[in-house]
This record gives sequence, C-alpha cells and structure tokens, in this order.
Amino acid sequence: MSIPEMKPRDRVLAALNRQPVDRTPTCNPTSVATVELMDLVNAPFPQANRDPELMARLAATGYTELGFDTIMPVFSIIQESSAVGCKIQWEQKDNWPTVKMREPIWEKLENIKIPTDYLMHPDAQCVIKAIEILKREYGDEVAIVGKTMGPWSLGYHCMGVEPFLLMSLDDPDQTKMILDKLKQITIEFGRAQIEAGADALTLPDHATGDLVSGEYYERYLRELHIEFVEQIPIPLILHICGRTVDRMDYIAQTGMAAFHYDSKNQPDESIAITGDKISLVGNINNPETLFSKGPEEVKAEVEGNLEAGIQLIGPECAIPLQTPIENLTVIPETVKEWHKN
Repeated sequence: MSIPEMKPRDRVLAALNRQPVDRTPTCNPTSVATVELMDLVNAPFPQANRDPELMARLAATGYTELGFDTIMPVFSIIQESSAVGCKIQWEQKDNWPTVKMREPIWEKLENIKIPTDYLMHPDAQCVIKAIEILKREYGDEVAIVGKTMGPWSLGYHCMGVEPFLLMSLDDPDQTKMILDKLKQITIEFGRAQIEAGADALTLPDHATGDLVSGEYYERYLRELHIEFVEQIPIPLILHICGRTVDRMDYIAQTGMAAFHYDSKNQPDESIAITGDKISLVGNINNPETLFSKGPEEVKAEVEGNLEAGIQLIGPECAIPLQTPIENLTVIPETVKEWHKN
C-alpha cells in the first residue's frame, strides 16, 4: 500500500520510531555546515557557534539549500563544555572550535563542580535560542534536531582524553561515579532544547571504536544510555564514531531511537545486527567520498545504504568544512530518484 507524501518532519519522526514512511528520510544528525554555505548566508564560524541568529541561519541551509529533511543547528561538540568552564579554542571560518584538552578543569570526582547556572551561559543559550528561532520559522514542516553530549564525551572534555581513559582502566568505580555525575549535564541540556522546540536529539558519546572496546561500552555506558531514553522524552540518536559492530547489539538494547553509524561499518553487516530494534542513520563517508570524490561516488554510497534497508540516510559525521555543496545535494536527490524508480 502506497503512503501519501509526508512532510519532512513527519517522515523523520516516523523513521525514528520505525513506522512506515513515504520514502527514506535524509537526516543530518551532526553538521552539514560548510564554508561555502557560511559565505552564502553570511554566517561564518566562529560567530555562527556563538550567535543564535547566525547559528539558525546557517543551520537552515541544510533544508533550504541542500534539501535534507532535518535542520541541525549545533555544529560543534563543545557548547555545554564551554558553559561548564572548559577552555575553548574558537578557531576561524575554516575550522571547528575545540576544547583545550591539555588544560582540564577537573582531575577527579571530588573536583567536579557543575555551575548551577550553566544553562544560562551564552554558549548554552545560543543553542537554545537558535532552536527557538528555527521552530518559529519552520514550525512543523522540518524536523529540528538538537544535540546533547554524553558523559563519556564530557569526561574527555573536562578531564582530558588520556587521563580519563587511564582512569577507566585503573579506577572503574571512580569512572562510573564521574559518569553518573556528568549525566546531569546531558539530561538538563537535552530537556532545555526540548522546551525550545527540538523534535529529536543527537547524543554523541565518543566511546569510539579505536579507543574503547564493545565490552567497555557494555560496562560503562549501556545502562546510562537506557537511563537517557527514560529521562529525555523525545527520540534520541546515539552517535559514536569508528568501527562499532562490536557494540551495536548493546546499543540496540538501549531503547535509543537510532544509531548514527560510521562508514567503517558496512550497511549490510550493521543492519544484520540491529534488525528492527533500532533505526540506523548514515553512513556516507566524509573524508574520502564527500570531501575528495564526486557526485557519482556519493550516489553509489547512498544507493548502497538504501539497498541494505538503512532507515535514514546522511553523512557519517560532521562533514569537512570544505565539502563541495554538490556532493551534499546529491544525497537527497539520489534518495528521491531511487524511490521513484
């Protein structure tokens, strides 16, 4: 039975809930901002990471210029880290802002002091206000996707990657207590974005395949991710980079709406593990295909995901800022053409 044409927002939310759709949605859970798009709408980095009007204007190009079914205004991974006191390198138009991880703000559990007013910090408010602007402008037409960082990522940002990973090896109990404390930020920032109008949230938690094993994911994060599903009442899109087939079964048990998966995992093998327990989003390769190759190669990867039955199609992660626009517009174009044929 054919399904009547759906609005982009309805299409995305149906796919996240594993319900029937008129066609596979194109979804951008992280960032499709590029220098070219910044120039097009006069919303450059770093200002577009700190000014809500510019953030909303640049984010909207994912729908108005590229044709995706989602708008994602949170280009970086540092907004709440900045709000709780991390030192930030804001960079220029051609690079993302980063946390200065060699200058951690906490060393161990007893040092952690989360400011009571961090949601009022300008870098947290930028996200909240940008979502409010986008909700007013695009209403129920397009899915607005926010972003709230998971506690493993926040541990890296606030304590440094190497010290945090060494602690996870040497002191599992303290690591678990730190994660339990940092989850407050994940939940509160997520809920604030829901109040602002977000329809779904990306939840990056960088227990990446090259740093953390599937067993570590099960030990430290599975139960926390189940709790986030219980505490944050809209669809969550978990994002973890790298080769992650060793934890996809655990991820599928969390109740997350979707997993945003990397091109280091093949579509067929990934969907064989997750089945109908969780939607998959992805996994068009960034550095090789989107950045370095052309529309025909992008089209081939999109079709590979569609043929495997991947539920939402998009880049594997935040795209390189110099990615050509034509390599991005071919993603929704290919999806529409594939369904038509």
